[in-house]
Amino acid sequence: MSYTQELDIALLAVQRATLLTHKVFHNNAKGTLSKDDHSPVTIGDFGAQALIISALRHNFPNDEIVGEEEASSLRDNPSLAEQIFALVKESKLDDSSAEGQLGGPIKDLDAMLAAIDAGNSSGGSKGRIWALDPVDGTKGFLRGGQYAVCLALMVDGDVKVGVLGCPNLPIDDAAPISADVGGEGKGVLFSAVQGQGATSRPLTRGALALAKTITMKEVDDITQATFCESVEAGHSSHGDQAEIAKRLGITRESVRMDSQAKYGSIARGAGDLYLRLPVRKDYEEKIWDHAAGDLIVREAGGDVTDAEGKRLDFSIGRTLKRNKGVVAAPRAVHGKVLEVVKEVLGNK
Repeated sequence: MSYTQELDIALLAVQRATLLTHKVFHNNAKGTLSKDDHSPVTIGDFGAQALIISALRHNFPNDEIVGEEEASSLRDNPSLAEQIFALVKESKLDDSSAEGQLGGPIKDLDAMLAAIDAGNSSGGSKGRIWALDPVDGTKGFLRGGQYAVCLALMVDGDVKVGVLGCPNLPIDDAAPISADVGGEGKGVLFSAVQGQGATSRPLTRGALALAKTITMKEVDDITQATFCESVEAGHSSHGDQAEIAKRLGITRESVRMDSQAKYGSIARGAGDLYLRLPVRKDYEEKIWDHAAGDLIVREAGGDVTDAEGKRLDFSIGRTLKRNKGVVAAPRAVHGKVLEVVKEVLGNK
């Protein structure tokens, strides 16, 4: 199956959602709430989830959706809900045909809340299920760093389509990797379909821009590799990752950035390795934090496994219960990186 329609709708839905997140990003008042696990959620998260789920329900009404957010806190806070709906109403693609493909605007506040709550699938190994992270890297979003709008389609537990909207990454695929968000020429859409390769294209305000094929950089000398890791020490073990870099002979300082922008960056050869090693034994990664990036890197010529060498398993619910950590690298050197990861973690 080619998944042409699914890819087009996913790309346009993510692109439209980034219009809203970009506006919120440049607004000092982001309407921040705290979830049960104390992680922050902003009006950008809620608004982007509503816009994307509305587009998916219009085009694929029978598909399930695993979304990160739910609307109960908005029902308890009508003024915040109205603020979000005002932003959602304004977030339209300039191209009427593209906007029409997504079903047009959300009709009212109740429809917006219902769309947010439609991301309540428990996931699993049967049927068509979308995994959505409306603002991946919320802490980066709040501090003015990198973030991503992430969407992936899984069919019977296997990721078939992945899209990442990264408004603060440079459009130029050859630009060196950096956590910096300053300057013009920013905003890129990454995408992949299983078996069809990976692409990037500039984010626009209307119809989709032309895509370019992307591939991971060949790493002939691993000591010259650049590796990415999370900004938050609570998300990834910086100490273990520094030891792995040392044993591989890598002397370049790591690039710390938030969100699946790391997957996109290494997929186009701006960086080489992405390590996200477990900080505690009971932590389970969320599927929406990895599904799109995992496919994009693999379609760009990389391998993505956990710290034990197992493929990431998106078929067992809302979390990666059977996996610990993430190791992403060009296919030719992934085995060497994994060997050192196992050495370092095995000594703990």
